[in-house]
Amino acid sequence: MDEKIINERKRIIMDIIESPNYVPMKIKEMAIILNIPKTERHELEEVLNELLSEGKISVSKKGKYGKPSGNILIGDYEGNAKGFGFVLIDGEDEDIFIPESCTNSAMHGDKVQVILRSSRTGRRREGEIIKVLEHNTKEIVGTYQKSKNFGFVVPDNIKFSRDIFIPLEKSKGAVNGHKVVVSIYDYGSKDKKPEGIVKEIIGHTDDPGTDIVSIVKGMNIPMEFPEDVQKQLNKIPDHVDGKNIAGRLDLRDVQTVTIDGEDAKDLDDAISLTKEKDRFILGVHIADVTNYVKEGSPLDKEALKRGTSVYLVDRVIPMLPHQLSNGICSLNQKVDRLALSCIMEIDFSGKVIGHKIAETVICVDRRMSYTSVKKILEEKDEAEINEYKELVPMFERMEELAGILREKRMKRGSIDFDFLESKIILDEKGKPIEVKPYERNTATKIIEDFMLIANETIAEDYFWQELPFVFRTHENPDSEKMIKLGMFISNFGYGIKTTQEEIHPKELQKLLGKIKGSPEEALISRLTLRSMKQAKYTTACTGHFGLATKYYCHFTSPIRRYPDLQIHRIIKENIHGGISEKRVKHYDSILAGVAQMCSANERRADEAERDADKLKMTEYMSEHIGETFEGVISGITNWGMYVELPNTIEGMVRITSISDDYYYYDEEKYELVGEATKKKFKLGEKVKIVVVKTDKLLRQIDFELVEEEERNSSDGESNNEADSE
Repeated sequence: MDEKIINERKRIIMDIIESPNYVPMKIKEMAIILNIPKTERHELEEVLNELLSEGKISVSKKGKYGKPSGNILIGDYEGNAKGFGFVLIDGEDEDIFIPESCTNSAMHGDKVQVILRSSRTGRRREGEIIKVLEHNTKEIVGTYQKSKNFGFVVPDNIKFSRDIFIPLEKSKGAVNGHKVVVSIYDYGSKDKKPEGIVKEIIGHTDDPGTDIVSIVKGMNIPMEFPEDVQKQLNKIPDHVDGKNIAGRLDLRDVQTVTIDGEDAKDLDDAISLTKEKDRFILGVHIADVTNYVKEGSPLDKEALKRGTSVYLVDRVIPMLPHQLSNGICSLNQKVDRLALSCIMEIDFSGKVIGHKIAETVICVDRRMSYTSVKKILEEKDEAEINEYKELVPMFERMEELAGILREKRMKRGSIDFDFLESKIILDEKGKPIEVKPYERNTATKIIEDFMLIANETIAEDYFWQELPFVFRTHENPDSEKMIKLGMFISNFGYGIKTTQEEIHPKELQKLLGKIKGSPEEALISRLTLRSMKQAKYTTACTGHFGLATKYYCHFTSPIRRYPDLQIHRIIKENIHGGISEKRVKHYDSILAGVAQMCSANERRADEAERDADKLKMTEYMSEHIGETFEGVISGITNWGMYVELPNTIEGMVRITSISDDYYYYDEEKYELVGEATKKKFKLGEKVKIVVVKTDKLLRQIDFELVEEEERNSSDGESNNEADSE
């Protein structure tokens, strides 16, 4: 329906409902009053659903429409594998529990209207879904199961608790075990399953790569580039010519390097560094992607749609096609490349005393890896030093300046969560053969420090110019969450200074310093992180709490992040004679949407990356069932305790599996306690476990504790494979 018609019909319905003589009625009764024929009742329902979504009216359990009630709320339904779920209300921290009998056939992701009711436990809000306002899931990825006369698909996402019925003629020839994409055309009811049609067969569950592609498809992450993008690529050159170089600052004679991981192919940042009598001159040179990706072009629209590159365990799904990301936009060794450079003068206290932003042309001298630079600076490896002898003085300057910048950042209160990351090694068939910790080293920290200072410098510059811009912001934590965190850590003898208004990041930085190396470090670090808000992209420069800075943006990765690409476009336009009033209005009209879309796509990519890692870790441990490992208790809950192995894999020891006693969870002390034996399991405690079960669908690994007798008898015959982990 036309928006003008919908708005007029909304007004008519609101006039009826707000009338003092109105008595709540069903859609059929309302249709009779409004003289709407049966064939057009769906249009009336569409208008009523819009009014419900806007919170202007409500609907009772019996389907009667009336004035909004404070007891009726609108939110998004989050399902659970066990059939119950939760409704998340925008702007509210506390969700609403929905028992299985009260879901009204809502599916995960649906927009729903929920009526609050008395809670059986008294602990949290409880409700009943009275109407599904909008089905937000159109497609589902899952495993096809065939019966004689029909088929059904078990969704991969366990938040969808019901199978999808597939008529045989709509199965596209799928067989048992095929991973498929299903398009839903009937969402079912309380007594009827949803129905769908197989839109695409991804592959068999046993085929290499099918598992990861299923994750990607399930999160609606685009993999293939559309035809109009491919056509545009044909017009993009594979080398930099003289016409592109004209008018740029020529830095090809300046000693410049890239430092990245060994496997990286999209090299979007290069570094140059000299030291003078009283200052450093640091050049952070970023690939000039906007020279090739013009605003509004097919490439630009597709990049915005993706928002970010997605780095999965077995592949990268790039924001830009490889012809750009690995080719003309990649700052490869010994070739001319176009860049947007931030050249900073930094004094010996770490203060930026001057800077210049310019379009440049550079030629990288060497493509360095983190490993090589680490060997030079940390290990003093003679062979490596000899190989890169002409660059060693610059690497030493880098180490010096990075240390100064890091110390300055720490003094102001910047928070550094130093969690171990996982590195998962796969064989040629996609099977995990090794999982190990990936630790930051001197080289990775140098690049982090230089990118941070460039991002801060750019953000501060454009904040004071008062031009439309996209900033990277991180709001202060909720004071209530900080007070709760303070109460919890007091059990371990720690404290943080909080007020009702705010907490300074320095307090959290001090806390992380105090707990370093302690048994409770992992738990308190994670709880501290969870107590903070998510960083996001915004058009207002409201500061970055975690970095303890007023000004921050993302400038340094335009190959893999759209916000960086967006601000490069603004910066370049500003360099070329300033931004006109017309263009200011244009940017004002689009940037809020760009920021919101990029924040959402970033969260989607993070979720896909985590899910793929969990899947491969589960698959890896399925080959080690029955084996014994030593780990550390990393978390304790009502249902058991998490144990983390030295290779970063985490599994669950369920309370029900601790057979020698009845164990209960002591919430105040965060311990599992044996009722009869009084034996306690504490955070950070080393335990021996045996792997008993894995579930790839649920991404779960189950451990059991090795009994004391077994531990003693096996002291002299430690499992070699476990030791190697």
